[in-house]
Amino acid sequence: MSHPFRYIALAAALSLAGCQPVNTTNGGAVGVQRQQYMFSMLSSQQVDQMYAQSYQKTIGEATTAGKLDNNSADAKRVKAIAARLIPQTGAFRQDAPGWQWQVNVIKSDELNANCGPGGKIIFYSGLIDKLQLTDDEIAAVMGHEIAHALREHGREQMSRAYAVQMGESLGGALLGLGQGGMQLADQVVQYSLTLPNSRENENEADLIGLELAARAGYNPNAALTLWQKMGQAGGDAPPEILSTHPADSTRMANLQAAIPKVMPLYEQAKGRN
Repeated sequence: MSHPFRYIALAAALSLAGCQPVNTTNGGAVGVQRQQYMFSMLSSQQVDQMYAQSYQKTIGEATTAGKLDNNSADAKRVKAIAARLIPQTGAFRQDAPGWQWQVNVIKSDELNANCGPGGKIIFYSGLIDKLQLTDDEIAAVMGHEIAHALREHGREQMSRAYAVQMGESLGGALLGLGQGGMQLADQVVQYSLTLPNSRENENEADLIGLELAARAGYNPNAALTLWQKMGQAGGDAPPEILSTHPADSTRMANLQAAIPKVMPLYEQAKGRN
């Protein structure tokens, strides 16, 4: 299908699925202003609850396997950095500092980290140890992942998935109505929670994450060294995090262009810390 027809089809599907335009965050100094479309019957609270169940399952499995790390130096670093970043989320949305945040480190060689809907953070020790991340670089990773939660990119992806599924079925399966509706919901949840973020979403997370780290007193230039390390890691097998977070020249150029916008925030924060 050609690009114009894809956009027309998506627009029709969004309309059919009852998606509404929303602004999840303030633009901040970096100026993220894109309007998003969310499925009207899929609330933020519902998405948070869905993800919280998955998160607790992951933490429970790590605990059972003896992989949950609460006491190492790395775990203490991650939790301390999160404690500085989380209050800064209020610059983008007032409700975020009051979320039920959780921060956990899992002992694993996996080069990955994430922050799910509602502020559920997981860091894998391999990302810190193998890449020898500084505190500033950890803050860059965490800020980026937190930004996905602030922008509700997961809910946005789920909304698009609902729209596509419902559009393809010509509206025959409605959410919550009968077995077809339940199957549709299951497919959408599974699909959207594993769907790679778009480049547009990644750019937003880069920019908001850069500002969050700066506001917390972490050097914005660390975002550049972080993605350089990411790009160099693993040779032909790049870190898992790069499967949805591509490091390329465009990303680096966008970060470099945004650093002057947030540097004054970093200088102010550095003076307070």
